[in-house]
Amino acid sequence: MNLFITGTDTGVGKTYITKLLLSALTRTGESAVGFKPIACGDREDAKIISDASHPSPTSVDTVNPIFLKTPAAPMAGASIEGITIDINKIKSTHLELTKSYNHVLTEGAGGWAVPINSEYSMGHLAADLGDPVLIVVNNKLGALNQTILTANAVRSMGLELMGIILNHINDERDTASITNRSVLEEIINPPVILDILHDETEIVWPF
Repeated sequence: MNLFITGTDTGVGKTYITKLLLSALTRTGESAVGFKPIACGDREDAKIISDASHPSPTSVDTVNPIFLKTPAAPMAGASIEGITIDINKIKSTHLELTKSYNHVLTEGAGGWAVPINSEYSMGHLAADLGDPVLIVVNNKLGALNQTILTANAVRSMGLELMGIILNHINDERDTASITNRSVLEEIINPPVILDILHDETEIVWPF
């Protein structure tokens, strides 16, 4: 199975969740690789998911074809650095990975509508790759609005919403983090919805 892993915002734990999912897959003996099409600012996220992949990719370039040194949205970073992001290179890299691994987990940059250029967003890239979408959410007050907007955007593009992961970035629980799941189950009704507790180190592959 391939997945496109997006978030309701930056810093919601996409890399952390991608690593957990890759580890869950490799424990079953399946080959699995993380794919970070675009990294901005540094390549730490790409290195983390590369290290969690099995068999190990030959280099970080294998899983991260586009690297921008500027810590900003891809469109802004590319403009500052005077380059054009090569979408075809991203697609061809994804295709090659699908030939080599049973599972390719693609981690987007930021959220669904983050611009790659003035006419093309992370959502458009997900649509071109065609994989089911997993939304990672920082489970807190305000998460409902962000998650519902993201889920509606995913489905409006004709893509399959595979599931929602509520990532508990903070150890403390409040009313919002406790009730968000039941509200999302009723409004969005995704096939899978999971709570990942703070600092959880191992999960079972849920799909």
